[in-house]
Amino acid sequence: MALLTFLAKPLLASLLLSILYVLVRALHRLSPFHTLSHVPGPLLPRTTSLWLVYHAWIGDECTATHALHQRYGPIVRTGPSSVDIADGTALHDIYSARGGFRKPAFYGNFDIDGHRSIFSEVVPENRAPRAKAVLPLFATGTLRAGKERLDEIVWGFVRRLEGEKERSRRMGKALNVLDVCRGLALDAVTGYLFGRAYGGLGGSGGEVKGEKDVPQSFAKSDEGSPTGMSANGMVDLFVGVGRFWYLPSWAFQWVDYFDSKFGAGSSEEVGDSISLVDKFVAGVVNDAQLALQSTRDTEDFSINGISTTSYPARLLAAGLSISETRAQCKDLIFAGTDSTGMNMATILFHLTRQPDVLAKLQHELEQNKDVTDLIEIQSLPYLRGVVREGLRLSMANPSRLPRVVPKDGWTFNNIYFPAGIEVSCTPFELHLNPAVFPEPHSFKPERWMQGTGATMEMDRDAIPFGLGSRQCIARNLATAELFLATKAVAESGVLDGAKVLQDKIEILEWFNSHVIGGKIELLWS
Repeated sequence: MALLTFLAKPLLASLLLSILYVLVRALHRLSPFHTLSHVPGPLLPRTTSLWLVYHAWIGDECTATHALHQRYGPIVRTGPSSVDIADGTALHDIYSARGGFRKPAFYGNFDIDGHRSIFSEVVPENRAPRAKAVLPLFATGTLRAGKERLDEIVWGFVRRLEGEKERSRRMGKALNVLDVCRGLALDAVTGYLFGRAYGGLGGSGGEVKGEKDVPQSFAKSDEGSPTGMSANGMVDLFVGVGRFWYLPSWAFQWVDYFDSKFGAGSSEEVGDSISLVDKFVAGVVNDAQLALQSTRDTEDFSINGISTTSYPARLLAAGLSISETRAQCKDLIFAGTDSTGMNMATILFHLTRQPDVLAKLQHELEQNKDVTDLIEIQSLPYLRGVVREGLRLSMANPSRLPRVVPKDGWTFNNIYFPAGIEVSCTPFELHLNPAVFPEPHSFKPERWMQGTGATMEMDRDAIPFGLGSRQCIARNLATAELFLATKAVAESGVLDGAKVLQDKIEILEWFNSHVIGGKIELLWS
């Protein structure tokens, strides 16, 4: 009994001290002495970062932050040391000037297989050699030269849609166009950057017959209709990371572990999907290594279609290990599949929902049938408006893009932010700002055309790929995919007779959005 009493005293003291510490810290965060006391915000976010963690987890972070802006104005506290700014004039300082502010440490929660990716690396000096090695692949001239490869994949996409159209008419079943658009994006990013398409379009996406390590892309239902792309499990698992990415590393690792054992990551479908992607990536990287070892002093030597100038070969040549090169390739597969798939599916949804918009696009393309150059295609005014409007509304990455104020602090609109504070602008907030985009929820390609209301503020605030030196490294490739695929779909007439089955696309507002129900459906009659 005496022993229990002796042990209870230090335990009780520790408990009381912990409670006192939490109370004092909370009072400090609410006091005039806190470094952000001059920034408005409600009680709970000012007291604890768990407010932001909770809303990210349940998938309404952007909506909750928007409500704060509606109440408190364009600059609002979203945590004890974090601020969100709903003002596009802040974008340049935060993301572009002198390379922009650094990413916070929790971006490391997006590491792949223990390696920092080009996206998750927070130290610019560590990221630079990796990005430099592959940047030439995304240059305008390189994309122009590679357009034929992209065209093959795009027309495989159109053929796939045409097959699904006939199946939908015959069987009266809707098509989940998000799946097919993910297949397009996956084949485009792997076919163009690796030299070997994954097979995301079910064998019609441009992969060379006889290539090894090309996965069986879609499972089949009893009626023979594809039910889901084989990479979906991996992509959805990575998307799900965004619901708890604000956690500190130690907490994230525990949550991620339990999710892999008992949550979504434990399912057989996810495991099979990851295994297929791993096998594909291992084959690609192995052939890239063989090409580098076997080169005959030629500029572009290849093994099984994987050349010395491919994405994985460039990373290996820059000194990355095989393990890290595989991780970088997996990260690229995820990012390229998820975001571009969502963007393309959103465009198809709105073109189907608004036949008048589709008709205007088809008329412009009919008037410009001889335009085949990639840059000239991207200059067609109405097509450009359709793609830009799709990017604005798709919300592939809707949530805040946090950065850390540097050591000298930062002043914006006469408000001082001390070093170490997280500041962010949110695509969801900027893209749906009615002051910049009137009728912000409406799909109106005309708004981007000269003489119809296009403004400098619209160009400034549209940030679907981020901004500055840390914006999406593959943005030029993603944009080329969207232009070529939108053009091909409109010219083919494959959307004729289609209708949407939902009024809007509802999402969970994670860093990479998740479509509720996992479907964007079209039905042909």
